[in-house]
Amino acid sequence: MPITYTSGEQIEVYRFSIPVTVGVPLIALFLQAFLPRRIPAFSYVDLPLLVTIFFAMARRSPIAGLFTGAAIGLTQDMLGPYPIGIYGIAKTVVGFGASSLGAKLDVENVGARFLVTLVFYFVHAGVYFWVARFMVNLTLHWSWSHGVVAGLVNAVLGVGLYHLLDKLKQRT
Repeated sequence: MPITYTSGEQIEVYRFSIPVTVGVPLIALFLQAFLPRRIPAFSYVDLPLLVTIFFAMARRSPIAGLFTGAAIGLTQDMLGPYPIGIYGIAKTVVGFGASSLGAKLDVENVGARFLVTLVFYFVHAGVYFWVARFMVNLTLHWSWSHGVVAGLVNAVLGVGLYHLLDKLKQRT
């Protein structure tokens, strides 16, 4: 499945209703906060990251992607044990990058969505690790095996989740 460039006239920009814009990220954050405690294998999944990527690619506005990532990331920080701002910074970078890429590429096909999610999972992990380790001085250790498996799991889950969330899009 080739990734194709699109012209400015071919780009479809979507918007979402307020209940979807607020509700979907809150559901993702709730599930992310509680499911790994009940199902340890769920710790590989980062639902707020997948929602950030989806909304950023659908809106195709770098500013909207930046604010979406920041809001979701900071809310996730408030639910976790680490200092506020680590997820906020990482998801802000991902939101901005995914929306910028969504404006340039056809990200509506399965192959492109898989690759974009995989790449942005690693971007998120790298930014998170760098900020936590070198700016906040947390003791974290990188595991390539965990990172690769988690990236693949998130990419596969992301493709399915994006298909479900596509039903909530509204054309502008």
